[in-house]
Amino acid sequence: MIRTPHLYCALDTVDLAQATDWAKSLAGTIDGVKLGLEFFCAHGPAGVKAIQAFGLPIFLDLKLHDIPNTVAGALRAVAPLGARVITIQASGGEAMMRAAADAIQIGAQSAGVAPASIVGVTVLTSLGDEDLVATGQQGPAAAQVQRLAQLAMASSLDGIVCSPHEAAAMRALLGERALLITPGIRPSFASAGDQKRIMTPAQAVAAGADILVIGRPITEASDPQAAAAACRAEMLGAARAA
Repeated sequence: MIRTPHLYCALDTVDLAQATDWAKSLAGTIDGVKLGLEFFCAHGPAGVKAIQAFGLPIFLDLKLHDIPNTVAGALRAVAPLGARVITIQASGGEAMMRAAADAIQIGAQSAGVAPASIVGVTVLTSLGDEDLVATGQQGPAAAQVQRLAQLAMASSLDGIVCSPHEAAAMRALLGERALLITPGIRPSFASAGDQKRIMTPAQAVAAGADILVIGRPITEASDPQAAAAACRAEMLGAARAA
């Protein structure tokens, strides 16, 4: 199967003017934007709508993790925004994930919008094997990703978030139906920063990723549009070679 990878730029800022400037300048180069918890806490639904004005699909990276009823209520509340993707924590368990999957359908139907894809965050890309041990989880990271990924898909989620290093194994394990989103992407011209499990855009696409999330290598570049174009060219080249 030939997959068409998508590039989402992470607008990791609480500065609404900066976020809208990035969205406006990148709108013709990227496939969507990721808005994280810090942005949503600062600006809420109004901030999401401000970015949507540029016609970009929204990946709302909230990483919700609470009791099932609370997570379901939160998703019903944000469903009318029409985000393309929303994240929850797969470690919240089956009951929470099933409640989330049901809630987004109900909320979207009530608002007359397409439901967001709900994806489960497995292991954060900032965490290594030693970090899992320190928090009482079973390592290595790849094994924990596998456990949570299988649980997420069995709980009616649409896909998972994982490191690009786990993408190939997750594609083989979960099949084509799973939406695979990979942060921790660092093109050759960028530093690793605080990410520990990283890959280049071409490597992530070759591994089977559907959505690549790239932030600072684009937003901190002297020419963000050129940086995004370079990332996209590498992604599409890898897809054609597959």
